Amino acid sequence: RGLSEINTGVPFIDHMLDLMAAHGFMDIKVIAKGDTEIDYHHTVEDLGICFGDVLTKALGERKGIRRYGHAIVPMDESLACVVIDICNRPYLAYRVSLKNKKTGNFDTSLIKEFFRALVNHSGITMHIDLLSGKDPHHASEAIFKAFGRALDMAVTIEKRLQGEVPSTKGML
Repeated sequence: RGLSEINTGVPFIDHMLDLMAAHGFMDIKVIAKGDTEIDYHHTVEDLGICFGDVLTKALGERKGIRRYGHAIVPMDESLACVVIDICNRPYLAYRVSLKNKKTGNFDTSLIKEFFRALVNHSGITMHIDLLSGKDPHHASEAIFKAFGRALDMAVTIEKRLQGEVPSTKGML
């Protein structure tokens, strides 16, 4: 349904995960405690690792899922495209270029670290492209919303597969 309860000690990431949950129709509860007094890097990366591990467990044998998902989402002047393949081949193509990488005290370059950890622990191939945008907050919102929507599409059960794995090889 898109319900979330999130407290990571990193307010900006809490906001992004709330958006991801809402737009991806995911019910998630995340409570994390990291070394945020040093910086946010480890906590953000660990959140990606945990999300990837949970996703792998939730998908199980990946039978009957659509496998592919994509979304293009605007947020004011920003436009983000996320395309995923749940294929058990982790790869992240991250084409996001922002002159200003800070929003408040959060360094948006950590978003790449979140998604890199997520793909490595979930076996997802993912392309993230910021097609336009200058504001790092808006760009980040568009990316997380697009990811949520793309993931929702990819994990939707495809009845025509009749419970089979969506691969000509018979496995993912």
